[in-house]
Amino acid sequence: MRLNLGPSHPATHGTLRVFVELDGEIIRNMKLEIGYLHRCFEKMSETHTWNQVIPYTDRLNYVSAMMNNVGYVMAVEKLLGIEVPKRTQRIRVIMCELSRIIDHLVAIGTNAVDVGALTCFWYFFRERENIYDLFEAVCGARLTTSFTRVGGLYKDLPEGWTQWCRKVLANLPRSLDDVEGLLTTNRIWIDRTRGVAPISKQDALDYGFTGPCLRACGVGYDVRKAHPYYDYDKFDWSLITEEEGDTYARYLVRLGEMRESMKIVEQALDDLPDGPVNVDDWSIALPPKDQVYGSIEGLMAHFKLIMHGIKPPAGEVYSYTEAANGELGFFVVSDGTGRPFRVRVRPPCFAIYQAFPQMCQGQTISDAIAALGSLNIVAGELDR
Repeated sequence: MRLNLGPSHPATHGTLRVFVELDGEIIRNMKLEIGYLHRCFEKMSETHTWNQVIPYTDRLNYVSAMMNNVGYVMAVEKLLGIEVPKRTQRIRVIMCELSRIIDHLVAIGTNAVDVGALTCFWYFFRERENIYDLFEAVCGARLTTSFTRVGGLYKDLPEGWTQWCRKVLANLPRSLDDVEGLLTTNRIWIDRTRGVAPISKQDALDYGFTGPCLRACGVGYDVRKAHPYYDYDKFDWSLITEEEGDTYARYLVRLGEMRESMKIVEQALDDLPDGPVNVDDWSIALPPKDQVYGSIEGLMAHFKLIMHGIKPPAGEVYSYTEAANGELGFFVVSDGTGRPFRVRVRPPCFAIYQAFPQMCQGQTISDAIAALGSLNIVAGELDR
């Protein structure tokens, strides 16, 4: 029998079509199709200024938008040859690790719903909303944040935010413990995930896996460890790996990574220096308001940046960070004007999703649903 799985929720994402050939309940063959969100991120970037691209990056992996913001501006800053202030680096680390936590909360929570465990979803989404409250306080938005700027941030943290963040972190282990108690040794959860859609270490590397899905195969690769940025090598945290490469292993890796992200955020809060959050260069960052209103130089610098944008030197760079699902890379090309000549994104989901047919051959339909959730495919990254 030939059958369409999706595009529909909760079985598959709204833009994913999985065409399967079945022998009873067993999947013998599978063909994937990626639908269209019609956002044209890469092409639209060519018609906007460098900073105007930032809101579009929010719509890639919209579950952890802050990490897309940071990844993109890092690429542009590398093109400009500048280093952002130390306070900005620490704040970006804090926001990225909080984003990693909420991404994993959603991944595990919705994966559990797909196999019939609803309670965990509510536990995790409560914590997700608490972190979104923190995001809303710094930038006014919850899901699509647009918090970064080339050369810095939209603004500094509000007063009392760090203490608030510590309180949110203090409550998080309780929910992690609750869900771990409900799932990790649960006979039904184990039967539905252990040995389901496994992939070997070599196959994962051949397909281009990165992130939790690769580390679940026993490969200890993480951009934060292998190619440290923003002082990740100075924080005390561990790399979480498993060996089995199956749906259960991917769950364990994400669960462990949330605890490690909490450690990083705590250390970054302890080591948060004072100082500016934007580079002192009015050709890159907007001048202070008092200079805009009080001096012709500030007014003109503001006008030039808003109207014509930043003008990096002609050239090209590839910059990459460890996003929640793996290596997120941006290849940007400048022709010396105020708009990108070319922007190309390397999303972690794309490489992972292509392995799905191989992982599901010989598995059941219900196994495929559990496996797809464990890959944490975000359609906004697939269709760019």
